[in-house]
Amino acid sequence: MSSEKFESLEDDLSSVLDTLRDRVEGKIPNFEGEEKKTAIRHAERNIEEANFILQEMEGEAKMAPISYRSQQISRIRNYRRDLDNITKNVKKSKGATGRGSDNFGFDRDEQMAASQRNKLYQGTQSLNRATDSIARTHQIAAETDEIGVEIIDELGRQRETLGRTRDRLIDTDSNLSKSRKILKTMAMRVMTNKMILIVIILLEVCGLGGVIYWKFFTKHS
Repeated sequence: MSSEKFESLEDDLSSVLDTLRDRVEGKIPNFEGEEKKTAIRHAERNIEEANFILQEMEGEAKMAPISYRSQQISRIRNYRRDLDNITKNVKKSKGATGRGSDNFGFDRDEQMAASQRNKLYQGTQSLNRATDSIARTHQIAAETDEIGVEIIDELGRQRETLGRTRDRLIDTDSNLSKSRKILKTMAMRVMTNKMILIVIILLEVCGLGGVIYWKFFTKHS
């Protein structure tokens, strides 16, 4: 935003400086008497306007990012140098008219008009700055609102994901409970089978012992 404003002011300043050069280099040297005085007064108004624009450009440069600030300040210095040279030429031309330098080419009405123009210009620039500030505030608010909506959507998606994860955990816990019951049942069956197998083995051992006893010890008796 600051860069766009600076470029707009720079265009305005270039237009004013072109008008000044045309007056100082082309018109004032060729005019005489009241016509020359009028041209000088117009040039002085242009100088005032150029100074106001330069002040606005300096304010914009102060708010610009560091990467652009030095370049903008350098351009402002060049414009200021050009304006100073033009102002010197206007003063020389004014001195040649034979009028005093106290009013710098202005009578009382002209000074009042210049003061009013100054106030009007400053008021306009203040209004423009306020408008730009409001626009930036609206832009930031819109971006913040957009970010807030994205965060809410993301939280909604995360909540759905957590809900599905919770459901899967509940299903997993239920399956684990069933698995534990099955394992307990299987363990009981294994123990039962082991006991039965032990009993069978004992019975077989006892039977085998009885057969051996009957076969060997009974016959010898």
